[in-house]
Amino acid sequence: MQMATLESICTRVSSGGTPSRKRPEYFTSGTSGHLWVKSKELLDCSIEDTEEKITDEGLSNSSAKFYPKNTVLVAMYGANVGQLGWLRRPATVNQAICGLVFDEEKADWRYAFYSLLLNRGDLTVQAQGAAQQNLNQDLIRQFALSLPPLPVQRRIAGILSAYDELIENNQRRIRILEEMARSLYREWFVHFRYPGHETVPLVDSPLGRIPQGWEIGAIGDFIQFKSGFAFKSGSFTADGEHRLVTIKNVQDGSFNPESDSLMGELPDKLPPHCILNDGDILLSLTGNVGRVCLVYDGPFYLNQRVAKLVPNDAKNWAMTYCMFRDPEMRVKLELLSNGVAQQNLSPVLAAKMEFVQPPKVLCDRFSDLAEPMIQSVVQLYTSNKNLRRTRDLLLPRLLSGQVIVAAMESELSEVST
Repeated sequence: MQMATLESICTRVSSGGTPSRKRPEYFTSGTSGHLWVKSKELLDCSIEDTEEKITDEGLSNSSAKFYPKNTVLVAMYGANVGQLGWLRRPATVNQAICGLVFDEEKADWRYAFYSLLLNRGDLTVQAQGAAQQNLNQDLIRQFALSLPPLPVQRRIAGILSAYDELIENNQRRIRILEEMARSLYREWFVHFRYPGHETVPLVDSPLGRIPQGWEIGAIGDFIQFKSGFAFKSGSFTADGEHRLVTIKNVQDGSFNPESDSLMGELPDKLPPHCILNDGDILLSLTGNVGRVCLVYDGPFYLNQRVAKLVPNDAKNWAMTYCMFRDPEMRVKLELLSNGVAQQNLSPVLAAKMEFVQPPKVLCDRFSDLAEPMIQSVVQLYTSNKNLRRTRDLLLPRLLSGQVIVAAMESELSEVST
């Protein structure tokens, strides 16, 4: 195989820019505007939408620039250095991202993406800076990849892409199922448009007008906030078999099962609730307070600064998840938090918050509808984890030639039929 620098196989290697934050008219979070990718959105997969978008005015008054679909993106700065992504649609990027537009006559962009994924460590080790690890465009341009003939690149990329397509199909199903369950929750328990609501009058309450027969209670009467265990950091070990969930594993609506904190031996007095299994609901208590996610790929062990949400009635598991994923709940938890350096949420105070308690019959009816949706979400997350493991095992073997491409193509064909 020949070695080729990224500069020699790309038609374009450049970074983007950020419009002035002092000009709110440069940004939009709606459906209009141009996709604008930030480095935290590079998650080693495709990108088809972005958290923020920039307007025509923002684009023309900044160094942000458009990249075509299939551009490979590399994060250059900070904690995300070396993270990758690729564009399903044309998009702009910020200055912390380097965009690689590959010459299709020299390299398959998918093969290049997977090769960069495999060799990420060799790239990021070149990052400079004591306080913050940084890559720059020159380092990226001179980084070399091993390239087989173009037809072989395409066949290898086709095999690995098959796994990613399955993963992305599952991600779309997850988004649909979550949206269905959460929309149903808001319709019934926020807007009070539940089955039979037409015949039930609204009455005054300390929390505003609510359906007659519903009650105001403390959230602690409905669910329990089970705080994590204060594991001693000195007992962590790189080769431990027990994985701990820390605050950074709890992301906004998604759980990161990759644990950097491992233990060889567990404490004798570990509370039973600190053993986490698939489907457990987690809530962040510090930093970005109110992030909620579902555990998968367990078991794990629950560290401090994270709480497990346990409904007093197990049948209300799906309702508990939807309740705490609701944007209004996130705002309430943030308002309840305190701390100058960072927000801290007290589980004791959170349990005392008032909320509108629907009748049990309606909660049960909601659970019958929503629980299969949320259970499917957990199963799809687990399926994706297994698909990524298989892909990542194949990645070095395919790119090194240890696995015969034709044999893998035959296996994938049998699976697909």
